[in-house]
Amino acid sequence: MPSTLPAGDPVPEDGSLPESALAGVGTRPFGVYVHVPFCRVRCGYCDFNTYTADELGPGAGRASYADTAVAEVRRMRAALGAADVAVDTVFVGGGTPTLLDPDDLGRILRAIDDELGLVPGAEVTTESNPDSVDAASLRRLREVGFTRVSFGMQSAVPQVLATLDRTHDPRRVPDVVGWARAAGFESVSLDLIYGTPGESLQDWETSVEAGLACAPDHVSAYSLIVEDGTALARRVRRGDLPMPDEDDLADKYLLVDERLAAAGLGWYEVSNWARGDRHRCRHNLLYWTGGDWWGVGPGAHSHVGGVRWWNVKHPAAYAHRIAAGRSPALARELLDDESRRVERVLLELRLRDGLPTDVLDEAGRAAVPGLVDRGLLEASPSRLVPTRTGRLLADAVVRDLLP
Repeated sequence: MPSTLPAGDPVPEDGSLPESALAGVGTRPFGVYVHVPFCRVRCGYCDFNTYTADELGPGAGRASYADTAVAEVRRMRAALGAADVAVDTVFVGGGTPTLLDPDDLGRILRAIDDELGLVPGAEVTTESNPDSVDAASLRRLREVGFTRVSFGMQSAVPQVLATLDRTHDPRRVPDVVGWARAAGFESVSLDLIYGTPGESLQDWETSVEAGLACAPDHVSAYSLIVEDGTALARRVRRGDLPMPDEDDLADKYLLVDERLAAAGLGWYEVSNWARGDRHRCRHNLLYWTGGDWWGVGPGAHSHVGGVRWWNVKHPAAYAHRIAAGRSPALARELLDDESRRVERVLLELRLRDGLPTDVLDEAGRAAVPGLVDRGLLEASPSRLVPTRTGRLLADAVVRDLLP
């Protein structure tokens, strides 16, 4: 697969966590991510840990996946010890999670609730492709406990979707949003991608307006990244397609930010907009603000109390470890205080809520006035928030604050 996992330290066979990680478990927000690695077709731009049916051998397919994931959920409960841990958010991503039967997804969700417990009003999200659900399956997903759905719209322009190897009919997106509303989902999100080779500014405007016509509660808009090892990267390298242009990406970001703001969706993270605070993705906010989460599934990453670990990538290897009673974790790392401080700067400077100034060291604080003068940051005595221009130049802002 194109994506790789980092090196790290060995993980105990039973997956047990050090006492330092367990010390505060239950006092911080806790989320569960479930990775479903199956796709009907591999999109040319995607470097996620996903597999089509013909890439998987016996014991690693969709039919047995829910049982394997449930077994890891039970291992999670054992590894967390006696701590009273209630789950604030669950996010099922992929791949295409809704290639699994809704009842299989419901079984995984019930296991999380049985082993740890969901807090009242927990946010429970599944991703979905528009062509992987219908009105009946969305009703069933709502019945088994999902409260939020995120549809991979990406574009409303057929030739752009074709370049991305997306197979859904863009005319289906309003239908699936309507079916999700009728099923009673509390929040409906759309994912968009801008900067696809050959996509004009007018194409992007068409996609943004088509998304807004669906009246979503939340929109994620990401610039296309040409990832090494993907089919898209090979096409770019051969000269079949051009690399995304930075000025074009900036123009498209400004367009989507302006149009979403005019429609009542405010930015709360550089690439995410919501119709009021209650529609912000609480699970992603947990990542961005240093909460604890357990990643279930092949290649899934976890973080608890400053310990980060990642599972083996291939579904067959993952299933084999679970069946053998072993932790599926491949390796882990213990984050020191400075690493955690640097990550806070990297992540919280992307947020509308901003970064507390006391997270910066002396050199970082000395850089703040210059960034304010350049129109990249808004600063109060206690907090830094990127301006719209600062969002466009977020990497440069971070470099100045982490000299």
